[in-house]
Amino acid sequence: MQSQKDITAKDILGNPDYQAISYGGYRKKSREFQPTVAQLKEDMKILQAMNIKVLRTYNVQLAQASNLMKAIRQLKAEDETFEMYVMLGAWIDCKNAWTDKDPDHNVESQQNAGEIARAVALANEYPDIIKVIAVGNEAMVKWATSYYVQPDVILKWVNHLQNLKKEGKLSKDLWITSSDDFASWGGGSDQYHVQDLEALIKAVDYVSMHTYPYHNTHYNPEFWGIDDDEVNLSQEEQVKAAMQRALQFAQNQYQKVSAYVSRFAPDKPIHIGETGWATVSNGHYGPNGSKATDEYKESLYYNLMRDWTNKEGISCFYFEAFDEPWKDAHNQKGSENHFGLFTVDGKAKYVIWDSVDQGVFEGLTRDGNTIKKTYNGDKEALMKDVNLPAVKEKVAVGI
Repeated sequence: MQSQKDITAKDILGNPDYQAISYGGYRKKSREFQPTVAQLKEDMKILQAMNIKVLRTYNVQLAQASNLMKAIRQLKAEDETFEMYVMLGAWIDCKNAWTDKDPDHNVESQQNAGEIARAVALANEYPDIIKVIAVGNEAMVKWATSYYVQPDVILKWVNHLQNLKKEGKLSKDLWITSSDDFASWGGGSDQYHVQDLEALIKAVDYVSMHTYPYHNTHYNPEFWGIDDDEVNLSQEEQVKAAMQRALQFAQNQYQKVSAYVSRFAPDKPIHIGETGWATVSNGHYGPNGSKATDEYKESLYYNLMRDWTNKEGISCFYFEAFDEPWKDAHNQKGSENHFGLFTVDGKAKYVIWDSVDQGVFEGLTRDGNTIKKTYNGDKEALMKDVNLPAVKEKVAVGI
């Protein structure tokens, strides 16, 4: 049996025995309140019980990433069968990002060098846990107007990390990527098809792409809605048909990225670094918007994505494990706060009600709360919050 130190990204990625998820352990409306090691250990036990073995994190500026490594190491010391690996994110942004000055998208932030250095240090300290470093998160996509950079910045840091591997200053088995929107990887507009992106595709060990049909129910709704020939189906069957088209939308974006990437690196693996479906929204995706949002649709999307990616040998870092209320701190019902499979107080959403029934979470808690079902397990009550998207013809004419 391979030791956990010997298991590499190549063994993990695309392997359905190593289910992946995006993780943030923040419980409060501000990241000033960092989760403690004890809280992180609670979360790890919950995720292990779900057979999750790979986590994705987003930055090493804050204490959560280093504390997460401590938590995992402690759990491994307490139980030699405990197994959890990490895709460590290093946050990258441009000059003047998150300030009152205009962001300069052609110059990188001076903070980036320190972020990469911290990622390298953690990867060397925890080689049995950290198997991937991701340079940036949605750092190249042009709708990230607060902070995006040009591909040459990501390429610079990816090459830096690859050189450290060659010099023996990082494990040769550590995989390097960048995790970004499908468009940033060439699957969308031609404006992204630049020489530096071609070089980046060749430089990374694999492509980590994001796809969000959920957001496109508002921004690109042609695929979303009920077809005329579905209007006589039951509500559940109508929703299932709509969600099947959401899966096809994600698959189409994957195929577009694959077609572009294969022009420059035909054998480059492509995995899904993020995709998800929110359960609460009072905005674009809620009852007064595209009507995409509820726990029933999240459940369908999660299972459709897992079935497809497991079958095709694609890792899917599903977004995300737990709700995080800091993401839209001024709007409690904002969708960004509600992508989790669990609520912030540890209630299991509909997608994992079966796991609660099976006793998977027996004896586990989150902040003292036992793992119980949302809606008190009443599916009829849950379905009352399920809104049908409009009949497609009406979407087309803006009704």
